[in-house]
Amino acid sequence: MAKRRIVKGIPAAVGIALALACLTGCDQNLASGKTEVELVSYKPEAVEAFEEIEERFNATHDDIHLTIDSPNEAMTILKTRFIREDYPDIVGIGGDINYSNFLDADLFMDISDLEETGMVKQSYLDMDKELEFIPQEGIYALPYAANAAGILFNRDMFEEHGWETAETWEEFTALCEEIDASGIQPIYLGYKDTWTCLAPWNALAVGLTDSDTCSQVNMGNTTFSETYRETAEKMKDLLEYAEPNPYAYGYNDACTAFARGQSAMYPIGSYAIPQIKSVNPDMNIGSFPFPANEKEEDNVLNSGIDLQFCVMKNSKNKEAVYEVLRFLYEDETIQIYLDNQGGISCKKGDFELSKELEGMKDYIENDRMADYQDHHYPSEMSVDAMIQTFLLDDSEDAVDTFLQRFDTDWKRYNRDLIRKVQQYQQEEEEVQ
Repeated sequence: MAKRRIVKGIPAAVGIALALACLTGCDQNLASGKTEVELVSYKPEAVEAFEEIEERFNATHDDIHLTIDSPNEAMTILKTRFIREDYPDIVGIGGDINYSNFLDADLFMDISDLEETGMVKQSYLDMDKELEFIPQEGIYALPYAANAAGILFNRDMFEEHGWETAETWEEFTALCEEIDASGIQPIYLGYKDTWTCLAPWNALAVGLTDSDTCSQVNMGNTTFSETYRETAEKMKDLLEYAEPNPYAYGYNDACTAFARGQSAMYPIGSYAIPQIKSVNPDMNIGSFPFPANEKEEDNVLNSGIDLQFCVMKNSKNKEAVYEVLRFLYEDETIQIYLDNQGGISCKKGDFELSKELEGMKDYIENDRMADYQDHHYPSEMSVDAMIQTFLLDDSEDAVDTFLQRFDTDWKRYNRDLIRKVQQYQQEEEEVQ
């Protein structure tokens, strides 16, 4: 689950106007004899990195001019442009439900003939495959940068008290008990902002359920009542070690509290580190994967594709576009992005990992990773709010009520998709 960012800036209408202005510039570049390649990214916070990358590319290529636009409200602008059939050459988006929908609409080019796709860590290729509503031949995205979610901890506090990070659920709860006995708050949650409920939910679920759970439900092979029970129960258990009334405090409150030493741990993603450091720049932060299971070897790191590049199917500049992708996938270019934004490279290789994520290094290097479950959830279902409501429910049958609602709402919001998936499944069985 990438952090949901609330960005105040130009409205969508102005953004579209700027996009059209860019197209005018593109025409001018074509007139100069250069092939214009337009890349639109959904990450306005990375504009500084993209400006450097764009400048370096254009300084080293005489026959291609690259324009990278990272507007606010990028997804709104992209969807509007798609409706008007006004397509850029490349889009930079996350590995989430938007990617699934765009791919299902047959908007992306198969780039499996691009050599760089063979340089991607297998876990991230698998994540994109699991985001396909209907299995497709080929590769339709070049995963670029990822984030990870688990447990952030106060390294200095741990060293001072002699606490050890946990590798199993039993060790984790024992650690929380030990921290609590010392008079320190074990974890901070900050559930007032409902999306924060998804951070520990996803990190638990990847270790306790199959990565293709949502697809299996769509095919009628299982239910969420069967697969999510342990995840739901352990979400409830976390409340015992959190701040009183976590629903009174939001994301910023939780980051601030953790930064000020008001808790020893914070179950959140790596995307929170800049916010925490803005409060306490000198904080010595460590991390470890969420120890969801009773055996360490069963644990999985929750990591998702924060940025990947897709080529629009109707792009007329495939050769030039591929040259751009090759440049983007050079080690030096990737490091520019990581130095600016942090995170994990989706490309195989020896990339510098931030010291805060060193505790997750073994999982990253050994591809022990799985995608955020909520990357498969339709936004209309508001699963984050469902989880918050469930956690507020103190009744004995709260878990059953929540799981039953999850199954019911899933069918309601995915009715057409379920029908499509099961029809595909039936056709495949008939062929066999």
